[in-house]
Amino acid sequence: MVAQPPSHVICGHATMCGMISRARTILPDVLAPGLRIVFCGTAPGTRSAQEGAYYAHPGNYFWRTLFTVGLTPRQLSPHAFREVLQFGIGLTDVAKHAFGSDAELPRGAFDAGSLRRKLARCKPCIVAFTSKNAARAALGPPGAFRYGPQELRIAQSRVFVLPSPSGQARGFWNIKPWRELAAAVAEEQPPSAGPDR
Repeated sequence: MVAQPPSHVICGHATMCGMISRARTILPDVLAPGLRIVFCGTAPGTRSAQEGAYYAHPGNYFWRTLFTVGLTPRQLSPHAFREVLQFGIGLTDVAKHAFGSDAELPRGAFDAGSLRRKLARCKPCIVAFTSKNAARAALGPPGAFRYGPQELRIAQSRVFVLPSPSGQARGFWNIKPWRELAAAVAEEQPPSAGPDR
């Protein structure tokens, strides 16, 4: 069964593996220059696309984890996602025109080049991928990603890979890398405004 498109998206065509919108992004980027951290997922899940909010499924640990590890002073609701900017946090996805579970996403849905350009412009201290699948979609398969900090950088930003907060990935859940990320964010200063690499 193919998911119904959210009412705020004009869909180009449906696939057996999710929905693709050629006209609009499923969820808007929440980005600004010099953020402490930008979280990057693969694509919005079906529930997030339907509700027009990041990490909207009640079984998703994203919002409670941000609060638990001290990245936000209170637990935000998914519909308050734009408020993350006031805490130096940004949100985006590798696939901006598709939604569904990772297994449902068409290969052509990912736009790693666009993501890299956005991050190079915004220059966050840290880019945190909210799953190994998101990291692979953005960075390619250089080998097995481990959870936690990575050796590589995107422009000048440090890179972390985190266990997915999705309820569908509960078997892989571990809050420890999220706590390591919060500690690293607390130590970081925004990257300089020097030239991009």
